[in-house]
Amino acid sequence: MCQSVFHNHRDIQVTFSLINRSSHVPLARLIDEGELREQLDHIRSLSLSRGESTWLRGNTFYGKRQMFRSDFMEWFENLRLPPYHLERVGDQYELTFEGSWPEVMLWEIPALAVLMELRGRAVLHDMKKFEMQVLYARATTKLWEKVERLREVPGLRIADFGTRRRHSFLWQDWCVQAMTEGLGEGFTGTSNCLIAKNRDLEAIGTNAHELPMVYAAMAEDDAALARAPYDVLADWHREHDGNLRIILPDTYGTEGFLERAPDWLAGWTGIRIDSGDPVKGAETAIAWWEARGEDPRKKLVIFSDGLDEEKILDLYRRFSGRVRVSFGWGTLLTNDFRGLTEDDRLSPFSLVCKAVSAGGNPTVKLSDNPNKAMGPAEEIARYKRVFGVGEQERLDVVV
Repeated sequence: MCQSVFHNHRDIQVTFSLINRSSHVPLARLIDEGELREQLDHIRSLSLSRGESTWLRGNTFYGKRQMFRSDFMEWFENLRLPPYHLERVGDQYELTFEGSWPEVMLWEIPALAVLMELRGRAVLHDMKKFEMQVLYARATTKLWEKVERLREVPGLRIADFGTRRRHSFLWQDWCVQAMTEGLGEGFTGTSNCLIAKNRDLEAIGTNAHELPMVYAAMAEDDAALARAPYDVLADWHREHDGNLRIILPDTYGTEGFLERAPDWLAGWTGIRIDSGDPVKGAETAIAWWEARGEDPRKKLVIFSDGLDEEKILDLYRRFSGRVRVSFGWGTLLTNDFRGLTEDDRLSPFSLVCKAVSAGGNPTVKLSDNPNKAMGPAEEIARYKRVFGVGEQERLDVVV
């Protein structure tokens, strides 16, 4: 994603902001501001090591061509992340990042991971030795029981998408090792590049809502706004020579996106479903492929929204054989401590870091679940009109 932005929209000025959808979690009361600043300052001091750079430069598209170009890697090797702005407001933190898009976008993942881990450390701080040992014994058992259920299903394919809201780095690394041992070839890799490098796994993921959100914010009029989601994918296709062809259609409503999509998109590899009713989303994709003369059995559907093992198993049973099914398992893989502490103080919660403006214009996300929508009310209304989004079903945002 960063390479695509680097080559296509390097100079756009973008602002990212922390958004705590779970306002009942008082981050500013749990996390010491000085400790948070220390961690954020440390992130700004980081750069690629020689080994990390060599590993990235050697990554290929399905063994065919190098994924990262030399001009991008030279820039990336010298990058230090830009300054941040942190302010306490009541029981929450306002954390924002401003600057050129390819620099600022790289704050999202480490900032979220640090906040989640500091929150976990705060809850664990007063635990005694054996209490903590029992907590982690229960958590490891809980995860392994999930793995045991999943490995009974032949042909299941799952990747780790849980970096941003993990319990901790060490815990995510343990989860990845458990998935590797338990699922074998059914575990397809991790979106965490460092763990992929260290554990000799595939680094795997898709593009994100950020791309159409920023492109749309830069649109000069309604016609350009309507084209923006497709402009993103046209640039993506050129940037990556026709590789990594997974569509994320729900930023401004899946049904409308597919109805208006150019025919060339139907030839792409598959679709990621990340909001709304996943069954409805997959059925919509199947109907779209059929209407465009494509065989859905050859297409890939990646489910990635609020997954746990029961949901994974249900969706696999429903769609296996009708499409190629895969899963990006996030927070409830790498941070499921639900029910393991008093008052459930370690339960995962919905914390995101989103692009909130681009070129001085607000960004908007509609989603297939209005509870995930973001942006000024008047702009949300405009986007709904332009993209033909009507009434939507509100679903609980799990994480």
